[in-house]
Amino acid sequence: MNQIGDYALIGDCHSLSLVGSDGSIDWCCFPRFESPSMFARMLDAQRGGHFKIAPEARVTEVQRRYLPATNVLHTVFDTDDGRLEVTDCMPVGRFDPARPAAVDAHHSILRRVRCTAGTVTARVTIEPRFEYAAVVPRFTPTSPTTASVVGGPDALWVRVTRPFGGDGDRITAGWSLTAGDEEWVETAWTPAAGADPLTDPDPRAAMAARLADTTAFWEGWFGCCSYAGEYARKVHRSALLLKALTYAPTGAVIAAGTTSLPEWIGGERNWDYRFTWIRDATLTLTSLVILGYLPEADAFKGWLERTGAGRPDDLQIMYRITGQRLLPEVTLDHLDGHRGSAPVRVGNGAAGQLQLDSFGQLVEAGYLFIHAGGELTPSNGEFLARVADLAATGWRYPDQGIWEIRDEPRHFTHSKLNCWVALDRAVRMARGRRPDTQVDRWAAERDQLAAWLRSEGSPDGWFVQAGGRSVADAATLLVPALGFAAPADPAVLKTVDVVDRDLGQGVLLHRYLDPDGLAGPEGSFLLCSFWLIDALIAAGRVDEAEERLGQVLALANDVGMFAEMVDPASGEQLGNTPQAFTHMAVVSTCEMLTAAKAGQLPSPDERYAFAHAALERRLGSP
Repeated sequence: MNQIGDYALIGDCHSLSLVGSDGSIDWCCFPRFESPSMFARMLDAQRGGHFKIAPEARVTEVQRRYLPATNVLHTVFDTDDGRLEVTDCMPVGRFDPARPAAVDAHHSILRRVRCTAGTVTARVTIEPRFEYAAVVPRFTPTSPTTASVVGGPDALWVRVTRPFGGDGDRITAGWSLTAGDEEWVETAWTPAAGADPLTDPDPRAAMAARLADTTAFWEGWFGCCSYAGEYARKVHRSALLLKALTYAPTGAVIAAGTTSLPEWIGGERNWDYRFTWIRDATLTLTSLVILGYLPEADAFKGWLERTGAGRPDDLQIMYRITGQRLLPEVTLDHLDGHRGSAPVRVGNGAAGQLQLDSFGQLVEAGYLFIHAGGELTPSNGEFLARVADLAATGWRYPDQGIWEIRDEPRHFTHSKLNCWVALDRAVRMARGRRPDTQVDRWAAERDQLAAWLRSEGSPDGWFVQAGGRSVADAATLLVPALGFAAPADPAVLKTVDVVDRDLGQGVLLHRYLDPDGLAGPEGSFLLCSFWLIDALIAAGRVDEAEERLGQVLALANDVGMFAEMVDPASGEQLGNTPQAFTHMAVVSTCEMLTAAKAGQLPSPDERYAFAHAALERRLGSP
C-alpha cells in the first residue's frame, strides 16, 4: 500500500484527488472537498475503492512532475519493454482575469495515457465505492466505451477511447499500446438522477480541449505570483497547492485535503481536516496576499461575512466550506484505516471548542487586508470591532488552544498572545475612527495582556505553554512573529533555545510533549520547524536558519508536497495531506529568508510583526 508521502494532488478548487506513485487514485470526493468519498483506498486497502492506470508489466522506474505552473500531474512509467506516460488533471475552465478567484469545474477526473517507447500494456481499473465505501454501486455499460456507475445519491459517468470490460463490481481494460498510441479516460460526477455529461461527439478532441483549458487556467492564475527569489520552485509549488485547497464558490480554505490519515501509524490521532478553520484560513490567505493574490483574500472575506452573519459572538473555530456550523464527529467502523490506523473519523468534534487565538487571527487578517489595498465595508469594521470586544473580555478565560487538546482547558500563552494581537491591531485601525472610550478600553486590556505575558506567560524568563505550566510549546515561537517582542529579546532567545532543546529532534519539532487527553505518540509537526527557522532568521542567525530550511524542505515528496507531520526517525510523512499550514509556512519562511539575505529585514532589536514586514516588502514600502 502507498505511504502518505507517495501521493500527489490534482484538483479543481471544488474537490481534489490524490494520485499514488503507482498510478492509483486512492482518494477522491465529489462534488466538494468534504463530500463522502468515491475512492478511499488510502483508508482501507480492500474496501476503499480506487482508479488505477499503470503498466501491466513490472515497472522499473517511476518519474513524476507537474507541468510547469500548473496542478496537472505527469507520471512516466518505465518497463523492460517500453514507456507509458499518464497525465492527470481535474478539468476546469480557462482563467478569467475579470474573475481571478473563480474556478469553473467539470467535477471530473481526466487521464491521458500515452506509450512513448516500445510496447506497453496499460491496465485500467475503475472501482468506485461511494459514501466512504459503504455502497458498492451498480455498473451499467451503455456502449463499448461508456458506462454509468450509480449508487445512493451519486453517479459516475465513464468514457474511454478504447473498449473496456468489467465484472459487475468494477470497470477494467488492458490496452496494448505501441509508441505513438494515445488513449483517454474520463470519469465525471453527477447526482444519481443527473444526465451523462460526457456526450461530446468527438471524445478525443473534447478531452484534449479540457486538458488544454485546465493547463491554461493554472498558468493564468500562476502568472499573478510575485515571488521570484532563490526558493521560487518551492514557493510556487506551495502557492499552487494552497490555491487547490481553496473552495472557489465561497472562498473558504480547507486545512487539508483528507480525513483520518494518522499522525502516527497505528495510532488513534486521526482527524477530519476538510473544513475551514478561521485560524488556518487566515494564515494561509496571508501567505497568498504576500504573493500578490488579493482576490482570494477578498473572496474569503465574503465567506466569513456570510458564515458569521454579522455576529462574531456566534463564531465557531471552524465551519464547513459552504458555511454550515454542524460538523458532528462520526466513526466509520467498517474502514480499517490507513495501514490499520483506526478509527476513521468524519466530521470534527473540536468545532465546539473555545480557541481564543481565532480572535487575533481575524483582526490581523483585516489589518493586513487593508494594508494590501483591500477595502473594508462599514459592516466589516463593526464585525472586527466586536471581535476586539470579545478578545477584551475573553482573554481571561482558559481555552483548548491552537492544538485543540481534548483535556481540561488551560491559560495558553499562545491564546493570550493572539488576544493581544486582536486588541493591538484594533487600536491601530480604530484611532480617529471609533469612539475614544472603546479604543481606550482596548488599549487598556491590551496592556494588561502584555503584563500577563511578561509575568505568568514567562515566569522563568522564557515563554511557557500556559499559565502555571512551565513546559515547552512550539506555539510560543510566534511571540516575535506577531510583534509582541523583538526577535533579540532575551525571553524570545531563551524560548527558542528551550523549545529546540525540549521538543526538537534534529531540525524537526514536536508541538508539545505535555499530556493532552489522548493516548499514543504523534509525529513531528512540520509547521513548528518553520516557526523556529523564522525566529532564527529574525534574530540574525541566517546561516543556521538556511541550513535548517534546506533540511526541512528536503522532506517534501518528489512533487514538492507536504503532509502535516513526519516521523522524525525515518522522514516518512504522516497526517492529513496536503496540509495548508505547512505550505503556508513554506511561502512565508522562504520569502523571509530571501529578504534577510538581501538585507531587507528590520534590526533584531526592533519589534515588528513578520507578516506586516513581508507585506511592506511586496508593496515596496520603506
